[in-house]
Amino acid sequence: MLDIHFIRNHTDIIKEAARKKNITVDIDRLLAVDEDRRAVLQRVEHFRAEQNMVSKNIATAATPDIKEQLLTEMRALKADLQEYEERLKTIMEEWRMLMLAVPNIPHISVPEGRGEEDNVEVATWGTLPQFDFPVRDHVDIMKDLDMVDFERGTKVHGFRGYFLKKDGAELSWAIWNYARDFFGARNFESFIAPAVVRKPYFYATGHLPNDAEDLFVTQDEDYLTGTSEVSMMGYYADEVLAASDFPKRFLAFSPCYRREAGSHSKDTKGLIRVHEFYKLEQVVLCPADHQVSHELHEEITRNFEMFLESLGIPYRRLLICTGDLSASKVKQYDIEAWFPSQNQYRELASASYFHDFQTRRFNVRYKDAEGNMRFAHSLNNTAAATPRLLVALVENFQQADGTVVIPEVLRPYMKKDILSHSL
Repeated sequence: MLDIHFIRNHTDIIKEAARKKNITVDIDRLLAVDEDRRAVLQRVEHFRAEQNMVSKNIATAATPDIKEQLLTEMRALKADLQEYEERLKTIMEEWRMLMLAVPNIPHISVPEGRGEEDNVEVATWGTLPQFDFPVRDHVDIMKDLDMVDFERGTKVHGFRGYFLKKDGAELSWAIWNYARDFFGARNFESFIAPAVVRKPYFYATGHLPNDAEDLFVTQDEDYLTGTSEVSMMGYYADEVLAASDFPKRFLAFSPCYRREAGSHSKDTKGLIRVHEFYKLEQVVLCPADHQVSHELHEEITRNFEMFLESLGIPYRRLLICTGDLSASKVKQYDIEAWFPSQNQYRELASASYFHDFQTRRFNVRYKDAEGNMRFAHSLNNTAAATPRLLVALVENFQQADGTVVIPEVLRPYMKKDILSHSL
C-alpha cells in the first residue's frame, strides 16, 4: 500500500505505474472517495469534540434546567455522530479496496513489457552439462533409485501427490541443513514459521486478492502459506523496531502449499509442480532508504546464486519486466536453474523488494536518527525450495550407469558421494 499523500501529489506517476504493470485501478475514483473520506472524517471529529465539551458542561451544570438542555443537545449530537460514522464506515470500505488495488512503482531499471516473454536475461553461470548417453528425467532417475513413490503419493494425497523416501528424503534434509549453515554464515537468523496464517496478512503481503485461487483455505478461513514470507512479515506487525537493529535478516523454514489452480495441464508428471513442498526463505527488513533496499536486493539475489554455484548447478538470472511484475513489487529477479531433461531453465527463486508497500499494511515501523517514525522496507528471496531443487540436482549430476553424483558440499550431510541402488 502506498501513502495516500503520495498518491494525491503524484497521480500521474501512479497511473503510469498501473499502465506499465497492466493493472486496472481507478485512481480518479480513489481521489474522489478520498475527498469524501476526509470531509466526513472532519465532521466525525467535530461531533466527537462537541460531545466531549457538552459532556464536561453536563457534569458542571448549575441547575437541572441547564442540565436537561445540555442532555437534549447531547442526544442530537449523538444522532449526528452516528449518522456520519455510518457514512464514514461505508466510504472507508470502498477507500480501502481502491487503496489495495494501487500498484507499487517499478524501479527505472525494470524493462517495460507485457508478460513473461518480455523478461530479460541479465546473467548466466556454469557450463551446461553434456551427456554421452540418453538424458533421463528426474522421475525415471528417482524411481529407479527408490527415492520417490508417486503411486502411493497419489493414493494418499491425490493429484500431484508424492512420497520422498530413503535417499530422496535424506537428500532433502541434506539440502535444508546445508542451506541453514550457508545462510547462517551470512548473518541470517533461523526460524521455523507457521504455515497457517490469518487472512489479513495475505492482503498485507499482496498475495490477496490476486492469488486467491492458488491458496488453500481452512475451515476457520485462515490460509495455508505458499511462502514463509507471509508469516515472517507478520512477525513484527504493529510493532516499533530499533533502527540500530537493521537490517534484520530472517531465514525461515516452513511447509508451503499451492493449489496450482491455473496449471492443471502443466508439469503434471513428477516433482516440479506440486501442491505441498518445503522452502527456506530469505526475508529482510531494513531502513526506509532506497539505496539500502537496492543493495540488499542485490545481496539476497547473489546469496542464492552463490548457493547454486556451491552446488554446481548452472543457472541464469532474469530481470522481470513491468507486465510480469506483481502489484506489490518495485523490482524482481528470477533465478532459473538448468533442467537437462527439458533442455531449458526453470525457476528456483524469486528475489523482490517492496519499499514500504508491505510494511505500511503490517504497520511495521521504526524511529529514524531524527526521531521520526518511519515504515521499514522489506525484501525477500528463496533460499532453498524442495523438491524442485532435487529435480535440478539429480538431472544435472546423473551418470550413464543410473547413479547420481552428490555435490561435494552435500557429502558431509549425506555421508556418501553417490546416489545408487540400495544393496
